[in-house]
Formats: sequence, C-alpha cells, structure tokens
Amino acid sequence: MRLSLNGSRVSVGIKKMEEKKKTIGVRCLLAVGVVLCLSSLAVATEETKQKQLRFRENGEFKILQVADMHYADGKTTPCRDVLPSENVSCSDLNTTAFLHRMILAEKPDLIVFTGDNIYASDATDAARSLDAAFSPAIFASIPWAAVLGNHDQESALSREGVMKHIVSLNHTLSQVNPSEVDLIDGFGNYNLEVHGVEGSGFENKSVLNLYFLDSGDYSKVPSVSGYDWIKPSQQLWFQRTSMKLQRAYVSKAEAQEAPAPGLVYFHIPLPEYANVVDSLNYTGVKQDPISSASVNSGFFTTMVEAGDVKAVFTGHDHLNDFCGKYTGIQLCYAGGFGYHAYGKAGWARRTRVVVATLEKTDKASWGPLKSIKTWKRLDDQNLTTIDVQVLWSNSSPGGA
Repeated sequence: MRLSLNGSRVSVGIKKMEEKKKTIGVRCLLAVGVVLCLSSLAVATEETKQKQLRFRENGEFKILQVADMHYADGKTTPCRDVLPSENVSCSDLNTTAFLHRMILAEKPDLIVFTGDNIYASDATDAARSLDAAFSPAIFASIPWAAVLGNHDQESALSREGVMKHIVSLNHTLSQVNPSEVDLIDGFGNYNLEVHGVEGSGFENKSVLNLYFLDSGDYSKVPSVSGYDWIKPSQQLWFQRTSMKLQRAYVSKAEAQEAPAPGLVYFHIPLPEYANVVDSLNYTGVKQDPISSASVNSGFFTTMVEAGDVKAVFTGHDHLNDFCGKYTGIQLCYAGGFGYHAYGKAGWARRTRVVVATLEKTDKASWGPLKSIKTWKRLDDQNLTTIDVQVLWSNSSPGGA
C-alpha cells in the first residue's frame, strides 16, 4: 500500500504514540486516525474464552486470514522489498494500517493469523511486538485465533511462551493446546466450532469446524534438514476430534447424513501443495518454491481419510497466493501480508477472505452449509478484490 507516514495524510497514514501510565501500564497507538489502547498486562476475559462463534442472521460467516506479518518494533522497523517511492517512512505501521483497513472493509467474524506473526529475531521485546501485531483485532473486539510459524520464537520467548502470551490477550480464541490431551507435540493445536444461526434448528450444532495446528519450525531430527512437520500425536488428536464432531453432527437434533465441512489452518505448507502446482489446476500465482518439510508425515492422507476437510490454509511462502484442489481438498496460500516480511517490489501485500454460506430452508430459516467461497484483497488504494472462487459447494459432487 502506498502510504505517506509523515503526518500529511492522517486518514491513511499512521503515527505511533506511546503513553505510559504507572498504575496499569497502558500503551496507546494512534493508527489510521483511531487510538488503540492496550494494557501491557492484558488478560483475556472468561467471557471472551467462552464466546461461541456462530453464523450471522444473513446466513454467512466470514474469516480473514492474515499470513506472515513479521512484526518487530513498529515505527523503527523498516519495510522490505517495496518500491523506492513506497520506502519513505515505511515500517511495521504499514502492516498495522493494512489490517485496520481490512477489518473496516470486510467486517470479519473471525481473524486467523497463520504464523510468523512476529519476526522475533528483530524484535526488541517479543511480548510487546505480539501486542502491537494483534492490536487492530483487539481494538476492534473481533474474535481472533493464531498459530505459530517458524520465526515467532526466535527471541527470549520460547514457542510455548509465545503461545501462552497470545492466549492471554483480549478477544482471542487461541489455545495453547487441547485440554483433553495430556501429550501432544507443539503449541497451538486446537479446534473451534461455528454454530448455526441463533433461533434456527442448527443453533446448537456446529455446521463449520475449524482446526488449528502447530506445523513447527525446523527439523529436530539430525539426519533430516529443513522445516518441521505435523507429528503423529497431532494427527491422532485431529482424527479423534474430527470423529467426535462428525458423530455429533449426524446425531439428533437435525441429524445430517454427511459431516460438517472443516477448514484447517497452519503455517508451513504440506508437500502435496507441489502436486497442485504440477496439475496446473489452481487460481492465483506461484512465485516461490513450495517450502514444505523434506519428509512427508502423512497429514494430508489423514485429512482425506477423515472426510470432513474441504480446504487447508497456510502461509510461509510469501509470494505464493494460489488455491488449488488435490484429492478433494483445496490447498490454499494467503500471500504475504506484512511489510517487514520479504516480498516483491510492485507486488502488493495481500490477504485472503473466506465466506461460508448456509442453505436457506423451506421454512425461511437457515440449515446446513451450502458453500465456501474465497477471494483475496490487495493493499492498494482500493483494497482491490481478486481471484474470487468457490472452494466447496454441497450442490457439486465432492464439492466445487
């Protein structure tokens, strides 16, 4: 996005302002003409934790995916890979401005941050960087969820420490790990249920299931180099959770024949993303190599066997933003969001929007899920919409 940050264009520019209050430690950001005030000791309320996601009265549920913010120290952190004309005063605050604009434009029901939320090795204080990175979502009081990437822990905070800090923030639905599991690899494995419209026959039934997993950072096996992968313990948790949700969906009331659709979010793409590229059957672009683990842990097969997953959403490879179907599952990138992340000068930062729509019943109420659609928005003057596509539809055999 071409922003002037020198104060001459306040409506689209942003200026960082910090105020310290001795008693409660409040920090304020003046961003795009609004003040974001966050307590450095912010603790997510019990009300937030228990908030039930559900479809709107118009039968829609909208998710905004934000991949690879790479946030560091705010105003003092420079942008990477932007045009010379965009480089003046460009910083992390451009990332904040983009997220704020997207919230205003799309009014999402949930924001999902798919890792590398901060670039921890460049962050003076990882906790403060996390606070600032998520601040637009917190200020807007929108439910949000996050998973970790491979850069979030590269500071004094461990992966567990980063996830625990995220869970402590307001309006997040993130979890360190599922409470019903004693041992599981990683941090940030959990699921969220999205119930039907209030007052409909599906108000107490999850009609859309969201799975979040920690895809790790780097291989811990000496003989295997490169990135990490989703482990057997995580796959077992996913299998059991999927089976439990499917049993609930096909039972009374409003018993259904097929499972409720599921969407899966994590950071590092699976090796199967390369199969999508080989097929040439995708919407969007591939400009980066598929930087998956060098070993295949079998998680894609696990999802296929589960039978409910319709789409997977990752980040990691900033210059890829495609969606393509492979063996019944859409494999999608969001494209790079953050200005301190590597990119490509002249290729706009971007984000992915997903909208799930319910079926209208004969009784003028709302039933199960009808379709899942997606598009991307670019950080340009008009927040241009590109690549609208249907990811899944209950009217097509096997989905769209």
